[in-house]
Amino acid sequence: MTSESSRFLADTDTGHLKRALGLPSLVLFGLVYMVPLTVFTTYGIVTETSGGRLPLAYIVTLIAMVFTALSYARMAAAIPVAGSAYTYTQRTFGAPAGFLAGWSLMLDYLFLPMLNYLVIGLYLNAAVPALPEWVIILVTIAIVTVLNIVGIVSVARANFLIIAIQAIFIAVFVVLAVVKFSGYGTIDLLAPFTGDGSAPGMSPVLAGAAILCLSFLGFDAVSTLSEEAKDARRTVPQAIMIATIVSGIIFILLSYVSQLVFPSNEFADVDSGSLDVMVAAGGSFLNIFFTAAYVAGATGSALTSQASVARILFAMGRDGVLPRKLFGHVSVKYSTPVYAILVVSVISLLAIVIDLATLASLVSFGALVAFSVVNLSVIKHYFIDLKDRSNVVLNLIAPAIGFLLTVWLWTSLSGMTLVIGLIWLAVGFVWLLGVTRGFTRPTPVLDLQEAP
Repeated sequence: MTSESSRFLADTDTGHLKRALGLPSLVLFGLVYMVPLTVFTTYGIVTETSGGRLPLAYIVTLIAMVFTALSYARMAAAIPVAGSAYTYTQRTFGAPAGFLAGWSLMLDYLFLPMLNYLVIGLYLNAAVPALPEWVIILVTIAIVTVLNIVGIVSVARANFLIIAIQAIFIAVFVVLAVVKFSGYGTIDLLAPFTGDGSAPGMSPVLAGAAILCLSFLGFDAVSTLSEEAKDARRTVPQAIMIATIVSGIIFILLSYVSQLVFPSNEFADVDSGSLDVMVAAGGSFLNIFFTAAYVAGATGSALTSQASVARILFAMGRDGVLPRKLFGHVSVKYSTPVYAILVVSVISLLAIVIDLATLASLVSFGALVAFSVVNLSVIKHYFIDLKDRSNVVLNLIAPAIGFLLTVWLWTSLSGMTLVIGLIWLAVGFVWLLGVTRGFTRPTPVLDLQEAP
């Protein structure tokens, strides 16, 4: 450890992260991050793409995500500290690779809060046109920032309320939908899996599954709270797997019921196809309820995603890769990385001017980079470094399958997405060159203490 790092550890004005989260809070964090109602975000697009087989596409996506979630769980158990893919890659492939992985991951985390703020502005403005989108975005950013600064416990408490609202909506929606399609007479219960014949074969299902990868962004966010979790080696891996599987089941159930109540891919507007489903199931009442629940879910996702990226920045600042006084600071009063939270809030103001398509592309690129390197990290850490041959399936085969599946998902990204992502990586590489003065100095790394 460098003398500079020692001075940082000895800084009496710097606080520390507080271990306050148990397994239920960690699972809720992951579920809120992913937003259970996100199934309706791309509902029309994937229903049309898959030929009316949205639930089947979700099953394919869930299988792919389970392998990567397992890799995150394995690495969270081996290295239970803040930083997620950044820390895992740093420990297994070295500090420079870790920095680039973290830099790519920030595309996911930095822009996901912004994405949520933009969606909140769009939906609330549509419901209340008198409220300008930019005002809604500013107020939401302010509320989310205050909750994150006050502390991770306040975030966990808010998560309970947000999940409760979505759970109530899901229950009401399922009941109304079942009552509605029960009156249709004869219905084909297998139709959501066999399709409507408009797009035959498995290729359309696989194309839809690639799009649905976005629905699962967030299970990895649980790993960023390792230093604030009780018994992190046990609870964080469990929470990652539970959140992934539970969210997948919710997505499959909601898409299945939706396609039974509205057995068509003829939407008034394919981008907002879910609104046709709501009207079919419960009329204007359910439509309004859906908007309220969806906005609540997006707010929760903004809350949790801002908390996650602040801790990514904190981990990188603590290592000295980013300016330590700004990003490596933890408030003594609140035990939260206040400055990092404020930086994320300022960046999120771009939601006022940026477009939705660009944001979605950036999030996809960053997430898939992180998924790829974490799968490779499992192989490097367990199978190569530790030479653990006791479980070849977990240490080699499963992460290899996870890596191949994420590479396959890469093939669905647009050329524009790849260009933007590669430019972002190039900027990160230039920053790293500056920090290390052309690699003549080692990348700053702090010896992070792991959870007991």
